[in-house]
Parts: sequence; C-alpha cells; structure tokens
Amino acid sequence: MTLRGVYVPLITPFAEDGEIAVEALEGLAHAVLDEGAAGLVALGTTAEVAMLAEEERRAVVEVCAKVCRERGVTLVVGAGGSDTRSSVEALRGLKDRADAALVTVPSFVRPSEAGVLAHFTVLAEQSPVPLIVYNIPYRTGQSVGAATLRRLGELPMVTGVKHAVGGVDQDTVTLLADLPEDFAVLAGDDPFFSALLALGAPGGILASAHLHTGRFVELVEAWHSGDVAHARALGHRLSAMSASMFAEPNPTVIKGVLHARGLIPTASVRLPLVPAGQASIEAAARLL
Repeated sequence: MTLRGVYVPLITPFAEDGEIAVEALEGLAHAVLDEGAAGLVALGTTAEVAMLAEEERRAVVEVCAKVCRERGVTLVVGAGGSDTRSSVEALRGLKDRADAALVTVPSFVRPSEAGVLAHFTVLAEQSPVPLIVYNIPYRTGQSVGAATLRRLGELPMVTGVKHAVGGVDQDTVTLLADLPEDFAVLAGDDPFFSALLALGAPGGILASAHLHTGRFVELVEAWHSGDVAHARALGHRLSAMSASMFAEPNPTVIKGVLHARGLIPTASVRLPLVPAGQASIEAAARLL
C-alpha cells in the first residue's frame, strides 16, 4: 500500500455520562475526510486507548471502519504491545477490519535494536495487514536508528514508519535520504511536519489536524508541488498552532478546543489524564 497525505488519529469523545459519544466520533471522522484527510487512525495514543475497555475499543474501530468504507479511504488501527506474542494476537484480530496497523516499538522492555528488528520480523510474518512502525522514543524509552529503520522497511509487510523523535535529528535526515522501496516516513511530531515534508516525507499522522485539516493537506501539496515560499510560510503557522495543542498532555488541549467549538459534547478525558486548563485552550484557539 502507498501512504501519502494527512492521516488523523481520532480522539475518543465522551458524553456527559462518561460513555463514548459515538455520533460525535462519526461526525469528526467525516469532517476531517471532508477536508481532504487521506485516512483515519483508530486506537492511537490520541484516542486514550490505554483507558478504553475492550468493548469500547471494538466500538471505536467499528465506527471508523464504517466511515472509511463509505468514503473509500484508508483505516489504520493501533495494535500491539510490549511483547511479541500478544502483539501477534492483536494483529490477527484486525483481519478484515483494518487496512494497516500502527505498532509501537516495544515499550518499557527496551530491547536492543536487534531485538526490535526480530520483534517486527515475527509480526511481519504473521500479520494479516501491513504494518506501520511507530518510532516514538520519549514514550517507549527505546531509540531506533536509521540503519535499523531501513532494515525494518525492507520487511515485506512493513509499509512505513510514524516517526516521532522530538525533532529532526541526524537519523531522520539519513533515513529520508535513502529509503527502501515502498517505505513511507510519516511525520509523527506535529510541529515538525513541514520540516519532514521538506526533506521528502510523503505525509504524516497528526493529532492537531483535527483542526484545520485542509490546511495540513494544503501544506503537503505545496511542498510536493515545489511551491516553497507558500509551503514555508504555511508550515511556520501550522507548526506554532500544533505546538500549542501539545502545551498539556495529548489530547487534552485538542479536546478542549473541539468542545469549545461545539464539535464534541464534553472535553472530558479519563484518568490519569486531567482536562487542560482554560489558558492553554484559549491560547490554542487564538492560533487557530
């Protein structure tokens, strides 16, 4: 599969009674696709997946799958964990339910890079759907270098990486300079989206693209068409807006802004997250 454009990792909106606001979730899914998103990501970190019960996770996937089927777009589902056996079982459960799986580098265990490669080799052999490696060292505690990422990209069922290393480091530059065939580097740190596009990334998985989705899509097209002046200016504006969305733990500010705009019924999050402060929400809203 070819990954290109903006993919939105949907939040999980909650109603006043604390249950999932299914209609609001479906409305958000359609709204970002109306503005040009290439697909949806269900059960990512932004969805508060760690705080969802199993039946709630199934409900979220069902809603997102329904919308993606109707719209003819890609559905990526977050799956996997810190050990290989349970990750294989989670991936098997995605057969006929998703187009690809977003799988983090094993967290907390902190295997060697050889262990990371062995982990994904097993997953690639047994997964019914293509894999997107989620490289996010500040959450997993495990850094994966360009050479290992390149070897992961050579695995037949690995189609890309969500790259979120907190900036644009040497490994990022090295990786984008020499990619395996049919392996996409998708930006995963929203404030650095424009920088990765400038280096050749085909798109990103971006929580802040819940807002002004069309502008993020416009940024992709500007860089890919060579309209550098417009891309640079728009990229700076979107970077500042994105940074404001992460002033407090994700997705608390995003939910606050969406609620303030009447797009979800509450700004509620589940413990151990607590709602964003009003000052953070207002600061983000001003940059919109």
